[in-house]
Amino acid sequence: MSSAPLTPPPRQQERARSTRAAIIRAAAGVFEDHGYGNTSLAAVAAAAQVTKGALYFHFASKDALAVAVIEEQHAIASADGARVQALGRPALETMVLVCRGFTLQLIEHSVMRAGIRLTFEASAFGHDVRGPYLDWAVRFGELSRTAQQDGDLRPDLDADAFARVVVGSYTGVQMVSNILTGRADVIERLADLWTMLLPGVVGADRQERVPQLVALFRDGPSD
Repeated sequence: MSSAPLTPPPRQQERARSTRAAIIRAAAGVFEDHGYGNTSLAAVAAAAQVTKGALYFHFASKDALAVAVIEEQHAIASADGARVQALGRPALETMVLVCRGFTLQLIEHSVMRAGIRLTFEASAFGHDVRGPYLDWAVRFGELSRTAQQDGDLRPDLDADAFARVVVGSYTGVQMVSNILTGRADVIERLADLWTMLLPGVVGADRQERVPQLVALFRDGPSD
């Protein structure tokens, strides 16, 4: 008669989760500073203040650790996007605020910055990184269609094409800001992007909203 596998006690499980999270945070800092190719697991273990054995218990390889950082970055971004959508604001405002929230997360959290860097280096470890970008494009396509129903976006606009343009443009602008200023000017450069994009897509009778939407991105909601 075989015995059932033993389940670790709750305190041990919590300690394991805490160690795993600490390793991901430490790895994000190292990946952000040095990139995938120049990061060693020994450096991550030292940054996390764990033994290499503890690191290998949670992550069998550097590839697995990089994937975990990307997945954590996507989880953070998705949770913040869901938080913004739950506010119940008009769809076009929601799009602007989701972009603002993502930008603030980029500024504040190394996991976000490392995850973005790793998506551009993913060919080094063979991970398919299309998922987060496709998710973002789908979400923005849905919001764009709702904004058309609200009268905020032109009815003849291709909502999915607009979503793809926003995702691609946002990605490029924040990346160039990182290269030139370490994202010190990323809010202003992305406000420039909205200033350029919105007049061409907002309904003719809603053009007065353009500066309000740009200010919403730059400064956040006043309420």
